[in-house]
Amino acid sequence: MALPPRLLLLTALLGTSLSFTPSHHPLHKVTTLPSTSTTVLSAGGFEWDDPNSDLADPGVDNPFKNPTLLDTTSSNDGDDDTNGTTTLKVDPARLLSPRLQGCNLYFIGMMGSGKSAVGDALARRMGTYNFLDTDVILERAAGMSIPKIFQTEGEEAFREAEAQVLDSVHAHVRCVVSTGGGMILRNQNWSKLQTGLVVYLKVEPEVIMKRIEGTDRPLLQTEDPLETLRSLMEERRERYEQADVVVEVEEGVDVEGAADAVVRALHDFIDDNPPAWKVAKAKAQSDGLDWVN
Repeated sequence: MALPPRLLLLTALLGTSLSFTPSHHPLHKVTTLPSTSTTVLSAGGFEWDDPNSDLADPGVDNPFKNPTLLDTTSSNDGDDDTNGTTTLKVDPARLLSPRLQGCNLYFIGMMGSGKSAVGDALARRMGTYNFLDTDVILERAAGMSIPKIFQTEGEEAFREAEAQVLDSVHAHVRCVVSTGGGMILRNQNWSKLQTGLVVYLKVEPEVIMKRIEGTDRPLLQTEDPLETLRSLMEERRERYEQADVVVEVEEGVDVEGAADAVVRALHDFIDDNPPAWKVAKAKAQSDGLDWVN
């Protein structure tokens, strides 16, 4: 007996291995340590390897110790007695990698908010992170476009398949992940996103409509697409606003500008929410206790 369309879609997903976009490495090149042998401390949605543990993942690049990231310039032009200076010139996005310690970044937001473009740009600039787009993975697994999935399978089947994709994606580290606009509606999906840092790209509906004009968006096939978009945003607003980082992207801001804003916001968030081991160490030292490395 033939399987129902929904089961066929899920079967395709379960039998498909994930892959990065062509500009990045495949998932099998992302190394992970077994969870049973890694000291993990959690705080504020992070999962951190204790850097004092011998089992901590050494694979995250440290720009402060990478000589290729140092720019040495000579300033001895006769006007002063300086023999030369070594200046660290690093993209602030590059500095995120060691601070995140493998923690995934999940971009959420409405269709057309720029999650894929900004996420991909950020991953490229970070250097050690890879980019994943759950919509692209889903389309490749199902062998059809998202509009076609909506048309032939229905939204509920799409949401189930989307959840299957997230199940696979969230098991990996050092990823910048663009998620579908409605993925956050399911509580189990939202729980999985909490294993990383969640970044909400907040864009006004009028700006989004200009961006997606002429595209085939299944949920906007209505008499008044703008009003439908506003309704969808209001329905999702409360969950969107629960993101770890909220970045408002105004009209006219390009991809790199939006990525810059995300980088600044992430650095600020990490400053305000240090890893649990750092908090514990500071408290121990303030109490006059020895901290064993």
